Amino acid sequence: MGDNGLELDDIPELVPIETPPGSPTTPPEQIPVTIITGYLGAGKTTLLNYILTEQHSKRIAVILNEFGEGSAVEKSLAVSHAGELYEEWLELRNGCLCCSVKDNGLKAIENLMQKKGKFDYIILETTGLADPGVVASMFWVDAELGSDVYLDGIVTVADAKYGLQQLNEEKPDGLINEAARQIALADLIIINKTDLVNEEELTQIRDTVRSINGLAKILETEKSRVDLSEVLDLHAFDSKTGANLPEKLQLVKNTAPHLDKSIVTVTFEVTADLPEDSLNIFIQNLLWEKIFQNKDGHPMTVIRLKGIVSIAGKPHRVILQGVHELYELNDTFDLWESEPRINRLVFIGRNLDKDVLQEQFVSTVSPGPQPNP
Repeated sequence: MGDNGLELDDIPELVPIETPPGSPTTPPEQIPVTIITGYLGAGKTTLLNYILTEQHSKRIAVILNEFGEGSAVEKSLAVSHAGELYEEWLELRNGCLCCSVKDNGLKAIENLMQKKGKFDYIILETTGLADPGVVASMFWVDAELGSDVYLDGIVTVADAKYGLQQLNEEKPDGLINEAARQIALADLIIINKTDLVNEEELTQIRDTVRSINGLAKILETEKSRVDLSEVLDLHAFDSKTGANLPEKLQLVKNTAPHLDKSIVTVTFEVTADLPEDSLNIFIQNLLWEKIFQNKDGHPMTVIRLKGIVSIAGKPHRVILQGVHELYELNDTFDLWESEPRINRLVFIGRNLDKDVLQEQFVSTVSPGPQPNP
């Protein structure tokens, strides 16, 4: 059983998914889904209430998995009858829709699609201890749902005051800290409640968050007040990121662990045209078989994987995306033209060793590739 709750035997037939050249990854009729996650008390409910009540002229459907005390819309949202949950969609004054669910939200999204035309975005909240990667994986696995919606990005809200304490909490039996996993999976990290800490404490939480995830954008807020344009339309999982992703990946730095066994970001570059079969073998050995170990003999666990790769025989850059055991290779519209074909790979996970990963990559996809200094 993998981290995402799927039998590993079921996974190979799902990947890699390729898009024929010239066809867009996300047709216009698809609705973007943003997953919002964060530890209990970090400010998710405040953020969602802000989105639901602020005048922003966007039509957003928000699916809430839990409510904080005194939520303004709590009473109108969920009606339970004979042990079954009935979702009631509440239309708010600013054009948003809202509902509460007790499961992962897939059923709510399917129900919501019947109201198509009433909204432009879906925001799905996960419970405080949930693994957002499991929810994200569902959008890749559920082909029927995937024709209506696409995963736009994962947003994690972190608590400036208590975030460090949560991130440093030791888990029994070598389990991954849930707060750290949520940071590792994020495309956008909102450090909230900055008004409750001093500059030194803020620097500490910022540095710790960055040491875990060197790829995500970080916003700092008070009372979860954000510009919605920073949260929506992230295109973190589709080929629309193709144009600026090479530059973005180039800026990612390897990070140092803030604790033993903690999650880090590692990145490397290799100039080569990769045989597609060999690339798949490397990714599957890493994500499925988990055969790579660091110098201390600990198995490497990759939570998030992102890259731009050059596949032999393809004129366009290809985006590599991975969450837990699932991954995709998607063609972009971005031609290599005359520049060197540099593969840039970024891994976020535990017990990662850049040198070992790079050696394994080069040996698997050789002959010919050269690591860049």
